[in-house]
Amino acid sequence: MSVLPVASVDELTPDWLTAALGREVSDVSATPVGTGQMGACYRLVLRGDPGLPATLLAKLPTADPAGRDFLHGSYAIETTFYAQLAPTLSIRVPTTSYAAISSDPAQRGVFTLLLEDLAPAVQGDQVRGCTPLQAAAALDNLAGLHAPRWCDPTLLEVEGLSLAGKDEADMLDAVFKDAVEIALGKLDGLVSAADAADLRAIAPYAGAWSVARPERFALVHGDYRLDNLLFHADGRVWAVDWQTLSLGLPARDVAFLLGTGLAPDARRATEEGLVASYHQRLIDLGVEDYAVEDCWDDYRFGMLQGPLIAVLGCAYSSTDSERGNRMFAAMVARSVAAMRDLGTLGLLETL
Repeated sequence: MSVLPVASVDELTPDWLTAALGREVSDVSATPVGTGQMGACYRLVLRGDPGLPATLLAKLPTADPAGRDFLHGSYAIETTFYAQLAPTLSIRVPTTSYAAISSDPAQRGVFTLLLEDLAPAVQGDQVRGCTPLQAAAALDNLAGLHAPRWCDPTLLEVEGLSLAGKDEADMLDAVFKDAVEIALGKLDGLVSAADAADLRAIAPYAGAWSVARPERFALVHGDYRLDNLLFHADGRVWAVDWQTLSLGLPARDVAFLLGTGLAPDARRATEEGLVASYHQRLIDLGVEDYAVEDCWDDYRFGMLQGPLIAVLGCAYSSTDSERGNRMFAAMVARSVAAMRDLGTLGLLETL
């Protein structure tokens, strides 16, 4: 009999965990981790079978049934990633002990993930930014997401995955211009006049950009930024939070990481080498017929990902915080500077 997912930490009992893990759990204690804006995360301390991990992280849905229904698609694609897709890739992610989402319409959005606890690896800091060395390690890991399923048509058969089309582009066009104004209102005083003008200048191109260059696609994290990466002192990097997984132009993830994570001076000094190293890693992992010049051009074009995600995240976030506003403002400033440096607006104007 399969073990059904649960919606709350109170249901993560020793009996349920024993069934889910296939090892006896005699006792469990749970401590909240993070802010839980789209759900809840707990560190579980386990006791029982000597073969049990000492700790696991449990991801659960939001407690609000209406919220669970709204977020069902995001929960489902993250569950699919850990259960089905991660084993086919080369990217380093937490080992999965259990991943399931309910198929019962009455339990829509109920999911449970039990994941490897990666402590003492440390979460990146989007406000502070990262070093070029950290960016290089993160890009090396990112190539392990993109390369193994590069332009793989079978990805189109995975439930919840598809290439963006006209409907999605029209929807983005309908919301992004307003989102720019909402975000600028929330970030009053944190975004320069020049950056605000550039956000307004790129807004008309968001929909067309989202469906451009369909000849190159792969699994795209969509939010591959420092807060969603864990860094170990030995240089290893893990990627987490897969609720924004989609299919698209792979270099969007590259542009998002470098454009939002590196200070402008550091990015200008290192980005060509970083993109070239990422490209070489793609080739090493089997990608063919993709020149480094095309990768660089995709990187320039993909830089819209930074302001797009920052603006939408800021405008429609369910919670406002001082740290959150500083994060979105830093993402906007860095990524808009990158778009200026790289001539991204000129590329958009050709669409």
